[in-house]
Amino acid sequence: MRSTSEELRTAANEVGGIVMGKERQGQQAFCCLLAGGHLLIEDLPGVGKTTLSQAFARVTGLSYRRVQFTSDMLPSDILGVSIFDRNSNAFHFHAGPVFTQFLLADEINRASPKTQSALLEAMAEGRVTVEGETRELPQPFFVMATQNPWYQSGTFPLPESQLDRFLMRISLGYPDARSERSLLQGGDPREQLVNLQAKLDGPQILALRERVKQVEARDSVISYIQRLVAFSREDARFAFGLSTRAALALLQCAKAWALLEGRDYVLPDDVQAVLEPVAAHRLQAATDSSADGAELVQHMLSDVAVLA
Repeated sequence: MRSTSEELRTAANEVGGIVMGKERQGQQAFCCLLAGGHLLIEDLPGVGKTTLSQAFARVTGLSYRRVQFTSDMLPSDILGVSIFDRNSNAFHFHAGPVFTQFLLADEINRASPKTQSALLEAMAEGRVTVEGETRELPQPFFVMATQNPWYQSGTFPLPESQLDRFLMRISLGYPDARSERSLLQGGDPREQLVNLQAKLDGPQILALRERVKQVEARDSVISYIQRLVAFSREDARFAFGLSTRAALALLQCAKAWALLEGRDYVLPDDVQAVLEPVAAHRLQAATDSSADGAELVQHMLSDVAVLA
């Protein structure tokens, strides 16, 4: 396991290194992929979200499609459409960009809710139903979506049901001064993309997902996760608590993080490392509080004991 984990961390660091100083975000993206979920990146335009996704696609070796979401986009622009062929006197299905292993849904919250929802079945089930026929998607299937802050013009907030389809949500933020100086001196990081080599492929990723399932979570870790979830449901600062699906997501991501760290067992540190990206977008503060999801997660980390 050690050699595999080192290779994974090397790949994650290469992805994070393309966007200067974002190695941890690269590792979080790999964690989400190995856990079998989908990733949402929320941040301001121009901080490297698209560049990160392109680097990720190259390193993972997955087939890649990018869709730029706009307000006039229709569900068929994503899923595909049947077109009548006069020569054969029949309709033929033309697959949309969702039929790929790695889909970048760029600025997803600029599309209407109807178009956003077109991805729901694909993300949840790994298949889509178009014109009454169900079609399987290539495996592994991974969606990395980017969105601009909700207060920017021309955005449609993602509903809670779709937010919940994203296993993790992360933010890149501004680079630190040293990384930004290196960026200014070294030119456009997108030029480095051509030098990235694939470190994995689809079958290897599927095999790694199976290894994530085999990572051991002892009773003490399960109990810690249950205490975190119970706290979110019972504390008055929370409008509502984490669901059972969120608890399962937290465990799965903790297992994937442990694998990235070279272990076949989960520590409380792994749970803490993934708690914010897994839980923050699923939490909402009570009406008398101005706290956001990240602040609520900090309350969970500080107020819930690791050991009962």
